[in-house]
Amino acid sequence: MTAVNPTDWRDTSLSRLLKTRLPIMATGLQWLANADYVAAAVNSGMMGFITAASFADTAALRDEIQRCRELLGTRAFGVNVSMLPKLLPGDRTEEIMALIADERIAVVETSGRDPTAYVAALKASGCRVVHKVPQLRHALKAEAAGVDAVTLVGAECGGHPGESPVGTLVQGALAARALRIPFALGGGIACGEQIVAALALGAAGVAIGTRFLVADEIPAHADYKQRLVEAQPGDTTLILSSVRNSMRVLRNDTTATVQALEGDGVNDIQQLLPYVRGTLGKAAYASGDWRQGALSAGQGVGLMTRSASLAEIIAELEQEADTALARLGIGDGGV
Repeated sequence: MTAVNPTDWRDTSLSRLLKTRLPIMATGLQWLANADYVAAAVNSGMMGFITAASFADTAALRDEIQRCRELLGTRAFGVNVSMLPKLLPGDRTEEIMALIADERIAVVETSGRDPTAYVAALKASGCRVVHKVPQLRHALKAEAAGVDAVTLVGAECGGHPGESPVGTLVQGALAARALRIPFALGGGIACGEQIVAALALGAAGVAIGTRFLVADEIPAHADYKQRLVEAQPGDTTLILSSVRNSMRVLRNDTTATVQALEGDGVNDIQQLLPYVRGTLGKAAYASGDWRQGALSAGQGVGLMTRSASLAEIIAELEQEADTALARLGIGDGGV
């Protein structure tokens, strides 16, 4: 099976796997990827994921899944499960995975540690498993574990690019030479031209997060979205490398404080946690005070020019991709 239909870039092994119109995944966003956002993503032709970690317990997550079903009817959607790198006391992954299997969710997006322990049960329930990784070696391990697809994120991505970040273009070229299952690329992807580039490298699709943060359906304050629209590619930075949990975030007062502490030799997560705990980010999204909290953002912020509905953003991405192909003399969207 070829990765991309030679007559239509929208038809790829990933879009066929996920049964979506487009080979695009609206990757999970902590605190923000709720039922309304995910339904809008699916209605726009993508696969969307409710972020499990946004909910205090499995009952609340089940309620959000039900709400998404009410919005979408029989159309499929996914759940994002971000696992801690190491299994620690209080970890809820086991119960979340059991809920996903019980609810027969169409697709699960996993990240963090090795998903091997959960793959068989998820697939037995009819769920497709897409594992997100920062390095090819992790992708190969996930492939061996039986996942259906992987997402490789480059150094440009918002959130966690890994401890030895590799650029998105290099990730794609390496993955195309090594993987047998479909793979998506993520990290800095915020325009249609980049989607075409990812497919040309051998990817079967893309994962997008930052570009969609300014969507009307994102439940965040207008002041926060306006800051993203105004941001330049250099307005993100990396923190938490001292505790081997590097995170690309929007530059603000909090990141300056954390970087100063790390520069002074602080490498204890308990000393840094008061500045980077997730509840601070959640409060910033609600208040619009983007100066506080560790707010995940990729370098794709430099390509965002306005807030709009997800449908409008997707239409723009499609037009840009078609134009890129025409620029190559390939035709109106044909590959």
